[in-house]
Amino acid sequence: MSNDFYSAVKHRRTYYGISKESTVSDERIQEVISHAVLYTPSAFNSQSARVVLLLGEHHNKLWDITKETLRKIVPADQFASTDEKINSFRNGYGTVLFFEDARVVQGLQEQFPLYADNFPIWSQQSSGMLQFVIWTSLEIEGLGASLQHYNPLIDDEVKKEWNIPNEWKLIAQMPFGKPTAEPGDKEIKPIEERLKIFK
Repeated sequence: MSNDFYSAVKHRRTYYGISKESTVSDERIQEVISHAVLYTPSAFNSQSARVVLLLGEHHNKLWDITKETLRKIVPADQFASTDEKINSFRNGYGTVLFFEDARVVQGLQEQFPLYADNFPIWSQQSSGMLQFVIWTSLEIEGLGASLQHYNPLIDDEVKKEWNIPNEWKLIAQMPFGKPTAEPGDKEIKPIEERLKIFK
């Protein structure tokens, strides 16, 4: 099992070529995401992360909202590449939406005023860990994913469409599906430039 984890960490990549197929059942997708939400660490055990899983027409609707939002602000003569990119995400099987509950962060700021300025930062760090755990979990299940950030442009429409509490702050969107193309080459800098060991 540990080898599966190390392999998934190594091979987890950004997949833009994904299809409306899944390598596992919806129940399995829900299971691995639930496991990640339950057990990914958070600062002060805040458990401030909130996740919404969109499948089927709900997934399609998200990317329709995103496309129409961008259509209003991207010049018409430049929209073709935007349209192509959004369609590549819509072509996927589902999307994971990542939120942070601002009420939890604010509560911690009030409870521990000495650290008040740090809690929003720690909240983002906790969200980053959750994103990585879910991304790696999807990799283990044979699903390709990417991480997108169309917030805050789509925040209001998303909250309205899926009745999301106003206090939930949208952090990222992760479209996923069965890979249809290999990701591009990834340049990895020498470990000697990035890791120092003293013993």
